[in-house]
Amino acid sequence: MTLSLDLTSPSTRPAPNASGLAASARAAEKPSLIGMSREEMAEALGAAGVPERQRRMRVQQLWHWLYVRGVSDFSQMFNISKDLRAALDCHFTIARPEVVEEQISQDGTRKWLFRFPPRGAGRPVEIETVYIPEEGRGTLCISSQVGCTLTCSFCHTGTQKLVRNLTAEEILAQLLTARDRLGDFPDTDTPDGAIVPAEGRKVSNIVMMGMGEPLYNFENVKKALLIASDGDGLSLSKRRITLSTSGVTPEIARTGEEIGVMLAISLHAVRDDLRDMLVPINKKYPLKALMDACRRYPGLSNARRITFEYVMLKDVNDSLDDAKELVRLLRGIPAKINLIPFNPWPGTNYQCSDWETIEKFADYINNAGYASPIRTPRGRDILAACGQLKSESERMRKTDRLALEAMMIAGHGEA
Repeated sequence: MTLSLDLTSPSTRPAPNASGLAASARAAEKPSLIGMSREEMAEALGAAGVPERQRRMRVQQLWHWLYVRGVSDFSQMFNISKDLRAALDCHFTIARPEVVEEQISQDGTRKWLFRFPPRGAGRPVEIETVYIPEEGRGTLCISSQVGCTLTCSFCHTGTQKLVRNLTAEEILAQLLTARDRLGDFPDTDTPDGAIVPAEGRKVSNIVMMGMGEPLYNFENVKKALLIASDGDGLSLSKRRITLSTSGVTPEIARTGEEIGVMLAISLHAVRDDLRDMLVPINKKYPLKALMDACRRYPGLSNARRITFEYVMLKDVNDSLDDAKELVRLLRGIPAKINLIPFNPWPGTNYQCSDWETIEKFADYINNAGYASPIRTPRGRDILAACGQLKSESERMRKTDRLALEAMMIAGHGEA
């Protein structure tokens, strides 16, 4: 049976009142220190009146409290004077997003619905983040956009229009909040009964495979991942960070050069005509261009293989001829192929391939020399599986919208 902290539907979930929206807006008016580079943080401290001779030390202190200790309130920074803590609280925020909903699958997968305050003349937005515990590792699937522009025909997330890019702060906030909820910072406890790795970090790996196309939000994703992999803070190995793209080929080389994380490609078809339908970005960046970009990926080797994601769709892309063409297409690329049994969602016309078909497909690829694991479906009972994330931001109630508009008028908008 699925456990949940709040299983109410968006239509029945209590709406935030005008005062709550106004409070969120006031918090959003203060810049967040989360997501700033060290240089930006030093500059922000200077603007807040911190003397130049102190800024480097203060940045080191703040970096440690934010990313090693995981504090979300300046009052918890005990080696900083009370006066400075008050000044920091006056000028900045380090607050976490609101956790609107947390669902826990019977297999231990957790899905959070996070709400971020409005930016500019916008409105509060909601995104989904998923935690997948496995033997020896815990993987956090992070979103990069609210919604998506790619309209992949088999993907539930693709049925939602793009609302906006997430900031570096909002991308990092998903990791920080997940670690909060799992007791993954020092001196914190893991929730009773939680399914998590027996040793080490609860969140040991992150994948940019949530809502949105990460390479259409390159700068914010880059900034967030460089902070996540910073050795003096969150300190995640770049080999434990995977960025998944549907094939924005001009940004693939930059990903390797400027971020240096592992690369995954949402492939799903081996012919341009079929991929044009399943993954429409293929019309702009067809398979030949995509494969050329993969072959040139900086640091590519047998030890740093590219993962190709391939969702198994019955009578669509699962024939033995498709398997043969996949092997031909990837020839010369150090690669692993993840075969993903399709996870049906309400309204889809696709079906999952038969298990026997998937096994034959995998056997052919394995015999050709490629690792080809069949991904175990996770979190199906809470719609947390691959391609099923979908925010409720576009469904804002009329009462919410009116309250927000009134608040924005009162506050003269937010710059």
